[in-house]
Amino acid sequence: MKKWLILLFCALSFNVMALDLQGAKEKGLVGERPDGMVGVVVQSAEAKQVVKSINAKRLQAYKKIASKNNMSVDQVAVLAGEKAIQKTPKGQFILNGAGKWVKK
Repeated sequence: MKKWLILLFCALSFNVMALDLQGAKEKGLVGERPDGMVGVVVQSAEAKQVVKSINAKRLQAYKKIASKNNMSVDQVAVLAGEKAIQKTPKGQFILNGAGKWVKK
């Protein structure tokens, strides 16, 4: 199992989707979740649309990675979530272990 390759692919796939996601993160509308998905921090139509679009793309990428590496989608998603939270800049939101949105 090549975890570094999986994480690299995930990081690259996040960068491709970064325009809309990055703006929403900077505005504090969405944040990273430990399960590899993004979530709505501030309820708005804009935030919901970004979350829906990004999560669909991430799930598709996770399925491909899981298939190629004989892993479950959940395993890939959790690894990607850990990496995304680590890479989240100070001042942006992450979902903590208690299920609360906090600024990093």
